[in-house]
Amino acid sequence: MLADLTAGAVEDAEQRAQDRPLAQVERDALAARPALDAVAALAPADQVKIIAEVKRASPSRGDLAAIPDPAHQATLYQEGGASVISVLTEGRRFKGTLADLEAVKSAVSLPVLRKDFIATPYQVFEARAAGADLVLLIVAGLDARVLADLHALVLDLGMTPLVEAHSAEEVDRAAQLGARLIGVNARDLATFELDRDLFGRLADRIPADAVKIAESAVLTPADVAHYRAAGADAVLVGEALVTGDPVASLRSFRGVAA
Repeated sequence: MLADLTAGAVEDAEQRAQDRPLAQVERDALAARPALDAVAALAPADQVKIIAEVKRASPSRGDLAAIPDPAHQATLYQEGGASVISVLTEGRRFKGTLADLEAVKSAVSLPVLRKDFIATPYQVFEARAAGADLVLLIVAGLDARVLADLHALVLDLGMTPLVEAHSAEEVDRAAQLGARLIGVNARDLATFELDRDLFGRLADRIPADAVKIAESAVLTPADVAHYRAAGADAVLVGEALVTGDPVASLRSFRGVAA
């Protein structure tokens, strides 16, 4: 599944490149306003930090919410106390677009993450040109050289890589890169099965100077508390926020015991 999603995202980027060549995207990226400091926004604190996601659909859950106005959705996240906003820009299975990210960025003062299946420099330049402050890099979908090159490019453009792992070996690869944001996704992107305890088993492998982020399997404050007790500095939440009251949900999530 991950290989298919990545291949599709790269193919779609190649189609966009026919209308907007790499040289143009590079110029737009370099002309964009400087990226915000996402590491500072997610740094460990007395309260858990929340990365709130704009997400219309997923391969595992199907359609979640129409979200006709992603900018409005994002303002609700900011009102609820989110620290970072994640925007799904993959179009085939998640029904997102780069225009969603641009709309969100124009509406909020928080750092914004481009969450997609990034595997080429073109996609990284696209992210910066659209205003992204962070870019997701999935260890399982990238060989070591490509991962290192993309990680370096994200940093060179002033953004922050969120390096996502699903195993001990992948956490170690993220640590070897010097990643400052390391996420553990409870959902295996090869099988789409959930393991809610995976973060807890891997948290100690994440370096002390990196922000520890738990991703997926969050529907209630108890789920946030579960991750917080296991050492999470931040938790990424999507479905619970697009299918319910985002402001009330975020406030309840942020209020869990340290």
